[in-house]
Amino acid sequence: MSDTPSHASTRPWRSFARGLPLAAPLRLNRPSDTWFKPALSVVVASAVPHLTLLALGRLDLVMYTMAGSLCALYGHGLPYARRARTLAGVVLSMAAGLAAALVTASLTHSTAVLVAVGALLAATQKAACDAVRIGPPGHVILTFVSSAALFAPQRLGQVPAHLSLTLGAGAVAWLVCVGPALIRREGPERRAVARALEAAADRVAEPGPRTRHTAAAAVHAAWQCLLASGRPTPVRRSLERLVVHAEAAGVSAHPDQEPDRLRAWAALTRARGPVPEPPPAPGTAAELYGIDAERAALRVSGGRRAARRTLLRSLGPGSHLLPVAARTLIGCALAGYLCAALGVGRPYWAIVTAASLYQANTTLTWNRTLQRTLGNLLGVLVFAAVLPLSRTGPLALVLCCLFFSFAAEALITRNYWLGSVAVTPMALLVLEFGGTHPAGELVGDRVLDTVLGALAGFLAAALVTNRRAAGRVERALEAAAQAQAAAERAYADRARTGPDGLDRARRALTARLVELREAADIAAGEWWQRALPEQRLLAAERAGHRTLAATAQRQGPPVRAPETRSGVVAPAPANGAA
Repeated sequence: MSDTPSHASTRPWRSFARGLPLAAPLRLNRPSDTWFKPALSVVVASAVPHLTLLALGRLDLVMYTMAGSLCALYGHGLPYARRARTLAGVVLSMAAGLAAALVTASLTHSTAVLVAVGALLAATQKAACDAVRIGPPGHVILTFVSSAALFAPQRLGQVPAHLSLTLGAGAVAWLVCVGPALIRREGPERRAVARALEAAADRVAEPGPRTRHTAAAAVHAAWQCLLASGRPTPVRRSLERLVVHAEAAGVSAHPDQEPDRLRAWAALTRARGPVPEPPPAPGTAAELYGIDAERAALRVSGGRRAARRTLLRSLGPGSHLLPVAARTLIGCALAGYLCAALGVGRPYWAIVTAASLYQANTTLTWNRTLQRTLGNLLGVLVFAAVLPLSRTGPLALVLCCLFFSFAAEALITRNYWLGSVAVTPMALLVLEFGGTHPAGELVGDRVLDTVLGALAGFLAAALVTNRRAAGRVERALEAAAQAQAAAERAYADRARTGPDGLDRARRALTARLVELREAADIAAGEWWQRALPEQRLLAAERAGHRTLAATAQRQGPPVRAPETRSGVVAPAPANGAA
């Protein structure tokens, strides 16, 4: 964000016509540091039921076991205690969506009804995944399974047996993803803390708004991971000390701090050896980091009820998630009906294509539209090339599916379109388990589904407005101001609140600043809405980070940014914490 006020803030509404990037969405990124974890997990979780069905001669049931196996893609950034609960919820959600699809398919063969149910399921899955912040791959896998099941031949009496296959494969996926806890119990926490240390090192080496926000977000994610990890252990205590150092470096970025030391700690933390034992952070007792009380609050029933209330509010009538869910519903329905009108017998891929496009705002949805279209079209060519090999025998078909499952997760963190090149042949090969189909028909239908799904999906995103994005920014500004005031009060009365109370207030302020930046970034890429209050955003972020820096270093109470007569908070002078 520029330090100078934006001229866009003086206009009441943003223009609809804006430049849409073509090359930037297709650039390759560095692979994720944990890309191999979901890739290996989904291969192992799929191989067990696949090979079992191969031995039994029932590969026609692979679609139902694959629904459970694909749950192994979720939760790899979570500590094992929360991962176990999250994966159980994903397996049950997968089974619920599949059950609704199978029952519908057994009761009616009307394409109009099937498309309507598929669009409704896709919208529900999108809203639910966004509300709980499940993370990649989000709702797309759930929608892929439920949409495919809607157009598969089904009898009502078969539904219980097919669902039991899904639950059984889901149990295998749960074991595969949670099993590593027996070997390295704090692995996810160590990786989260290492990312925080690396982001803090970047902040020290190159101070600026971008690195400041990245460091704050990484530190916040590390604290959340430690909070969700369960009871403290000696390793987690050492990780807490490291996060305190990362937090102090991330908010102040003093030149006397050493980024190389932070990076060395990050490397040791990520490795399999002992966790580094840093000296106590200045002004903070080594044994007090204020998260025990938060852990206790999360464990009590009142804390769980508060979490449920927050979840329900996120899906309430005024939720900013509802416009995106409405886009999903309309776009998926439009895509399905267009394909059905053009004679595609099972237009589920168009529904899945449209559902996969919807991101947090219109600009990101456009990026995903380009990526999905390019990846699918290239993937169809890969499928045509590998189809003769897959038809040499059942084992070859199973191995091809496992290979593309691994390749999809190995490539998708580089760019979504690259992962789609592997996802498309895998999805098409699944149809081969039920019997061979003419290659030309499969390729032609998939190309048509992809193009129509992408066009209909983006059209819905462009026409269904999300003016609540700007309102979310206003609410985030108010929440950040309240959190800043609370942190200042905790610091002023630190003799009574103690280090743990001050640290909790600081973490709450960090969370509000991360949410504010997320809300602003989402609103910045949205169409048909009020212009953002650029000056207030800039001032609120500066003031909040000054408060974090001052309370972290125990320098004295921070100076609040003054308000002008127009009600706009004036940016404070830059200092070491800005």
